[in-house]
Amino acid sequence: MKFGVVVFPGSNCDRDMQDALANDLGQEVVMLWHKDRDLSSFTKDDCIILPGGFSYGDYLRCGAIARFSPMMQSVIEFANAGGKVFGVCNGFQILCESHLLPGALLRNENQKFVCKNVFITDKTGRALKIPVAHGEGRYYADEKTLDQLEKNNQVIFYYCDETGKITREANPNGSTRNIAGICNAGRNVFGMMPHPERACSTVLGNTDGREIIETLLMAKQLVG
Repeated sequence: MKFGVVVFPGSNCDRDMQDALANDLGQEVVMLWHKDRDLSSFTKDDCIILPGGFSYGDYLRCGAIARFSPMMQSVIEFANAGGKVFGVCNGFQILCESHLLPGALLRNENQKFVCKNVFITDKTGRALKIPVAHGEGRYYADEKTLDQLEKNNQVIFYYCDETGKITREANPNGSTRNIAGICNAGRNVFGMMPHPERACSTVLGNTDGREIIETLLMAKQLVG
């Protein structure tokens, strides 16, 4: 399996993602410049990653300009053809702006930038400790969309406390229904606000992020 990490002007987690994939998980990684278009060397068994950061300075809205970059036109085609695409933080925002995922990411409820470790769960009751770092990470969608996401098991992660309980107090940004990450109906496009690539190294004392990457991206299909 091969990973492509898109580099936008303003990306600041692209090398973090590359390091986690190549050095912690032993995967092949290709860096993709935002002005290029060629994804011909990637197949449906590979994965394109949109990393965290502040693409194009977050002008207009987070991810709004990146959505129209040359590389994103190819990424959209790749996703629509069944290829795997994973967006983290700003990458999640770009996926929503590109309409590859439903909903939007709004300014945090407390109007402050949040940077800390949080806990997320897939409702199994097990809590994974993963860092967040965002100012506009509050997931929002209308009630009909939210009901459909949950009915189809498209909500992959919820914010929770360290025991795995989903509570309002454990929600770092006011995200609707404590949603931390979702996937599309085809289960090949996934976005989340927390940064699993920052929790892959034993040196950092936390490898919970490895499980997320291995389960969601290295499987033949996203879990549901």
